[in-house]
Order: sequence, then structure tokens, then C-alpha cells
Amino acid sequence: MASSASTSVVDLEKQYLLQNYARYPLVLHRGKGCYVYDTAGKRYLDLIAGIGVNALGYAHPQLTKVIREQAGLILHTSNLYYHEYQGPLAARIAQASGLDRVFFCNSGAEAMEGALKMARAHGRKINPEKIEMIALDNSFHGRTFGALSITGQEKYRRDFEPLLTGVHFVPRNDLTALQQVVSDRTTAIVFELVQGEGGIFPMSAEYVRLARELATRHDALLIFDEIQCGVGRPGTYFAYQMFEPVILPDIMIAAKPMACGIPLGAIAANERAAAAIGPGMHGSTFGGGPLACRIALEFFDILDDLLPQIVHVGGYFRMRLTDLAKHYQFIREIRGFGLMIGVELDIPGKQIVLDALEEGLLINCTHETVLRMLPPYILTEQDVDRAIRVLDKVLKKAKPPEA
Repeated sequence: MASSASTSVVDLEKQYLLQNYARYPLVLHRGKGCYVYDTAGKRYLDLIAGIGVNALGYAHPQLTKVIREQAGLILHTSNLYYHEYQGPLAARIAQASGLDRVFFCNSGAEAMEGALKMARAHGRKINPEKIEMIALDNSFHGRTFGALSITGQEKYRRDFEPLLTGVHFVPRNDLTALQQVVSDRTTAIVFELVQGEGGIFPMSAEYVRLARELATRHDALLIFDEIQCGVGRPGTYFAYQMFEPVILPDIMIAAKPMACGIPLGAIAANERAAAAIGPGMHGSTFGGGPLACRIALEFFDILDDLLPQIVHVGGYFRMRLTDLAKHYQFIREIRGFGLMIGVELDIPGKQIVLDALEEGLLINCTHETVLRMLPPYILTEQDVDRAIRVLDKVLKKAKPPEA
């Protein structure tokens, strides 16, 4: 960040932007493949990819071509009219998800808001008191009021309370706790198949099957948040498809990588859940615009061929990290599926992230001690080897916990 242009950017943001982000000391200028470059031309291997958004890396030739073409045609229509790409993309998501109907919005948090409205409307049609929701401790679902209300981390909720009432939090994978709290007053059970911001913690198949059974028994809706753990990242279209047999939700929400950097979120639902939302009950001005939908269609075409690579390279990455962990006692555990990876430490990870940045590697740290990696799906074994070399170098400088 040596250039005067970078200094100016930082100073302007400090003066005029709401100071709600703790940014790293880096101003990015461009990207190519899995790499980004700062304003001084220094190259960085990007293993966080816009927090899991840039699934095809940067300046992907097919996406660049589509963006240029669509910019010369039409960017926005509103949902007062049809355009050529929303219907085909809805069909593609329905086919990939095993669900029936799709609604488009602009972000994961918006998708969660829509899903919660769908669940609340479903419950109230059965009984006006059927409004309770079950969510998980340590979860994260977004920063809007509804999404915050079901986020199981008090640090995110405390400054905005009171939030939605009737939300019960239970520990992940605790079968007894889940059984005890679900009742005929429950309208939704909501969780991530792999808790992302919570530290890359997966749900067990037994737990997910029980949630499905309880939701069906009590006429509640089972909602899977696949914003971070889905849309190809685990090596399947969606994380619930890793189970054998597949455990279908009533509602699935997705966002991050779907339009590769253009804002796009989606709610996919079965007919039972979708029936709760009628004309005029929900909407979005920008949701499902022609540019975002056309890019997402291109992304799904490319993703079909990338799924085996995600499984292979993700497995190779975890293997290399496991080998690396043998040399550092403060590495507690390697977790993840596909290209969603967490390295849990016995020490804070903030300085390791900063040291890695200095060495040309972008990762981040969640829950203070979990190094999180959400790399582009085009990552190669050679990129992994480079990342391991940098991590080995910076971990040697890390201070182990005091006895």
C-alpha cells in the first residue's frame, strides 16, 4: 500500500465512510485467476475470494464476455416485466436443488428475510400462535433484523435488541436439545449445514435427519442456509446433497458465489412452502436483474465441470494442511468440505493473517482462532502448494500458547 493513491483512498474512507469495517491494510486494484494485485502491483494469492463470492476468480474470460455483452443490451428491468434470463435461471436452480420454485433478491441476508417471511406466513395460516423458530448456537445468518434474530451469537445481536420474539437456540448436533424444543408452535427450523462464520463446523447426518423428521411431524418448515457452504463449495451443488440419501429442506437460501461478484441471492422452496407467499406479499426492486441472472447461468454451466476439481483440490488442500499441522502443536484441528476449510488454532489468528498478507497470501480469521479459507473454485494443486509454503513460513513466527 505504498502509493499515494492508496493513502488517499484510505484517508477518504476514514473521513467519509461509516466506520463499521475493520479493514486490512491493502488497497486492491485488479485480479486475474486466483490472484489479486494491489495499487503498487504486488501479487497476492486470494484464498478468501471476497468471502466466498468470487467462485471463478478474477477476470474470467467467459464472464467478462457476458458482462460486456449484457451491458450493451439491458441492465435493469424491474420485476414489472419479464426478461430473458430469470426464468431459465430459476429452472436451473430448481433442477439443481430438487426444489420447485425460486425467488431472486440481492444478498444472502435478503434471502433469509424472505425465507423467514415465508415460514411465518406458513405458520400463521395453520395457527396464529404457530410463530416460533428454532436456530442454532454459534450460527450466523446475516445482519438484517430477521437474520440477526436467528443468529446464535450474542455479540451480533446485543446492540439491536429487542429483535424477533419466539426464537429458541439449541447447540449444533445435540439431538436431545432439538427434540425438546420443537413443538406444534414451531413454524421453522433453520441452520447452516456447515457453520461458516461460526468456525467451519458441519452438522451430522443424524442431526439433519432428525430436524427433517421433526419439521414434517410438526408441520414446520426446514430451512437450510447455504449462503456460504453451498452453490458448489462442498463439491456438490448444495451441502445437503452430501448426505446419502439426500435430505431435502422445504426452503433453501443461497447467494455468495452464484453471480461471481454481482449481487444475487435466491430462495428455493418446495410447493408447500412457496404456497405461503401470494401476490404482493414479497418483492424486490433489483432482485433477479438481467445482468446478474445471465452471469449466474454462465456460472452454473462452468460449475458443472468444476465440481470434481473442487472435491479433488479441496481434499489435497486438507491433506497438505494436515501434514503441516504435525509441525505445529498449536494447530488443533483441520475442518471442512471441498473448498470450505477451517484451521482451528490454540492461539489468536489475527497476526497470522497479517503476516500471510505481507507474504502475498489472503486468508481471514473467524471466531478469533479459526483461519478460514474460501478460495475460488479454479484453485489448483500448485496454488495450494504455494499457500502451504507461505503458511509454513508465517506459522514459524507464531507464538505458541504460554504454559
